[in-house]
Amino acid sequence: MMTKFRFPVLFLLLLLVGCRAGGPGTPARTVASFFSKYDGREGFKTTEWSADLLQRLALVKAAKLLGGSDLTNAITSIRSAKVISFAPTTATARELANQGLRQEAEGILKGNKYEPLSVGGAGGSDYQVSVRASGDKVSEFAALGKLPDAADSFVLVAVDGSFTRGQVQALAKYLPQLVQATSK
Repeated sequence: MMTKFRFPVLFLLLLLVGCRAGGPGTPARTVASFFSKYDGREGFKTTEWSADLLQRLALVKAAKLLGGSDLTNAITSIRSAKVISFAPTTATARELANQGLRQEAEGILKGNKYEPLSVGGAGGSDYQVSVRASGDKVSEFAALGKLPDAADSFVLVAVDGSFTRGQVQALAKYLPQLVQATSK
């Protein structure tokens, strides 16, 4: 009799554990719904990059960072970009980080068929970049990272535009600096 109940109990336990890994509450299904779900919540800050700001960053940052034409072209090819960052400042916010915030975002990217993009090389980014592309043409990309000097922090960058994979790789190397410069 005991063996009849092991499988259903084990299955239920695994199901509950899987739900908790999906983030707090009902997991978001798209990048846009992730932004909507967390925008304005304790510890979160959402920033939208405007074209004017991006053009200024392209001219100033690209020259300073010596990123070359791929970086400049990538920045000027952005149609829209949003950044949501999270830095837990209270016990409630820290609990949110423990409930699987990063795993929820990773699940969204996998579920929406974003392809991981290798950014490696010298000066590579700490961000994990994934693209939605057809061949070398990238229509959008998302990057997961963290804020410098903030334990349990989280950053999701969502960018729409028209890029090559090389342009996304060039931009990804400087995402931490761009996020930090525009999120203050």
